Amino acid sequence: MHKIIFTAALATLLLACSKTINDRSRSFPALAPAKTDANAGTWKLVLLSAPDALAVPAPAPPAGPDYTAQINEIKSTQARLDALGNANLKYWSAGAVLRWNEIVRQLVAQHNLPPYQNPDGTYPIPDPNNPLAYPQFPFANPPYASRAYAYVSAAMYDALVACYHYKKLYNRAAPYHVNTTISALVPKTDLPSYPSEDATVAGVMWELGKLLFPGDQAYIQSQIANHLEARMASGANVRSDLDAGYALGRAVALQFVARARADRAGAAVGSLAMQNAMEQATIARGEVPWISQENPKRPGMLMNFGQVRTWLFDSATLISIRPPAPPSTSSQKFKDELNEVYQFSKNPSRQQTRIAQFWADGVGTYTPPGHWNAIATDDWVNLNMSEVRWARNMALLNMALADAAIACWDAKYLYFNPRPSQMDPRIKTEVGLPNFPSYTSGHSTFSGAAATILSHIVKSKASQYNAMASEASISRLYGAIHYRSDCEQGLICGQRVGGFAVARAIADGAGD
Repeated sequence: MHKIIFTAALATLLLACSKTINDRSRSFPALAPAKTDANAGTWKLVLLSAPDALAVPAPAPPAGPDYTAQINEIKSTQARLDALGNANLKYWSAGAVLRWNEIVRQLVAQHNLPPYQNPDGTYPIPDPNNPLAYPQFPFANPPYASRAYAYVSAAMYDALVACYHYKKLYNRAAPYHVNTTISALVPKTDLPSYPSEDATVAGVMWELGKLLFPGDQAYIQSQIANHLEARMASGANVRSDLDAGYALGRAVALQFVARARADRAGAAVGSLAMQNAMEQATIARGEVPWISQENPKRPGMLMNFGQVRTWLFDSATLISIRPPAPPSTSSQKFKDELNEVYQFSKNPSRQQTRIAQFWADGVGTYTPPGHWNAIATDDWVNLNMSEVRWARNMALLNMALADAAIACWDAKYLYFNPRPSQMDPRIKTEVGLPNFPSYTSGHSTFSGAAATILSHIVKSKASQYNAMASEASISRLYGAIHYRSDCEQGLICGQRVGGFAVARAIADGAGD
């Protein structure tokens, strides 16, 4: 386990980036589960073969000099709590999954900056083997971000299912139940303390953070130190609980790291030669191909992302849910839709502009998938869920969002449809022009998937989620960067993807 002095680690955190400072000010109530989900060790796993596939040794009994020393460590930690320590305790008491999801969104926003061209007009590519060189790795564009959210969330879920299996197996009481001199600084539960669920989540984040954000290891390590310090101060875990949970989280995460290294994302970038071949193939079909509007011409973003390994279904299913071909660029329907985009760009209402900007989620943001994570977080804090249920729901949401990205990018580079402003230079947009083909809309596909699984998780808000998805979808037409068919078909495809997440949720043993 990382043993870093808390005050120094927090200082590093505050200096890391302005987005971190701003988001860290958000206050949430302490996690107080209405039910502990103590039987979560039986829930269906994503990647692990069984909850005991990775061994966790039995803990020593809560007696004797070693356990007494661990109790004294908690007392010492609580005795030295100051304003900074109490703020840290309050921050992390909101929940491990919630806070690490926020942190990943912060990192995505920090890295969501496309690299500038080289002097010779070519474009550099971020290199995971040299992450601090320009351009820094990663460029956290929407598909990359959706993949990152999915890996972190799915690994945390599997790790916590395993953690809860061992909790029930060993049934070690929390220190605040064992020793009456320990203050409970977080809401008490009857959940066994070994291994620690918080430390399990932190262990996952260490291994996946190294993979996904290798240039931010010092920052992630400082956050882990703060997290574990807060958990020690809470009175909920002794040192051996934390050590066991952290080791379990790291071991589970390494299984997901192995999956990530073989999921074909490393070959997703493509090349100008591939792009030129797609242009020629589109012309051969009698259609106008998409052409980068950037100067110099930039290769399309992640041309092969549609071939990345999916989470909720196989490659044959991906083909079966593929959207139909868009209207031909020579058809009257295409001309009508193009004119509709022009009219929105020429005469937008104040409300349409507001909607376009609210859902833009462009450069420097945590992307459309991150936007839906933020929506989910704000709703779920009121549901009093257990840590493992938080992880399960985040995994369902983010596996759906990742598969939505794959399905959308599969369609984009199959059909290679031009953007409206390419076809009519009078069309201007205030929300940026993405550098990849138009059909289908990524925002629409993400939003259809997210609204579908969120409507299952929080059924009372289904109509609101679907209305939000429709607004996010039409925002791209208001922003003058998509045709109506891009939005409509993207939303339908996303809903189909979300349906697979709902089917998994119904069958995973967690119930509602």
